Amino acid sequence: MPESDGAASPLRLVVGLGNPGRRYENTPHNLGFMLVDRLAEQHGIRVKRRESGALVGAGEMAGARVLLAKPQTYMNLSGASVRALLEKMSVSPGDMILVYDDLDLPWTAVRIRAKGSPGGHHGVESVSGAIGTTDFPRIRLGIAGYRVEDGAEFVLAPFRRAQRQELDELLDHAAQAVESIISVGVEKSMAMFNRRARGHMTEEE
Repeated sequence: MPESDGAASPLRLVVGLGNPGRRYENTPHNLGFMLVDRLAEQHGIRVKRRESGALVGAGEMAGARVLLAKPQTYMNLSGASVRALLEKMSVSPGDMILVYDDLDLPWTAVRIRAKGSPGGHHGVESVSGAIGTTDFPRIRLGIAGYRVEDGAEFVLAPFRRAQRQELDELLDHAAQAVESIISVGVEKSMAMFNRRARGHMTEEE
């Protein structure tokens, strides 16, 4: 772990949810993995080490020590890996940021929350069930926002061409949101980064 000057700042754990394997790489359900990869690229962090059922990488971000993680247990079993990481690294749930896709939000929407229910997302259900609380910051990345006939099929289908063209901007916006949460906290970050969709900023409702 990088050392900081003076009193050590608490380690921040940034977890992106997704599924391992090439068949899932370019699907909406892997936006959490993609966001971790974008942060790793921007901050020179190698997310290659295997730890507690996840691929992890340590570094610094926004003046804080961070551990980026991508659980390799498949989405719906992410909780065991996250719980093991929190325990091993002595990180409290409040110092974790969970990032994941959300069918209920429009494509390119970003919604930061300090806590809340899983909202039907099985990966988040697994995490909150394993760690025994829903009180942890999370960033929800919108992938639909309308009624989907078959949710499982939708989230595991490859991105459409139009979506791929907007993906970079979404990941950059979400990466800035992660850094903001670490730097200035959840409340201020909600006002700065929550949006209904690309180009439509909105403050917390």
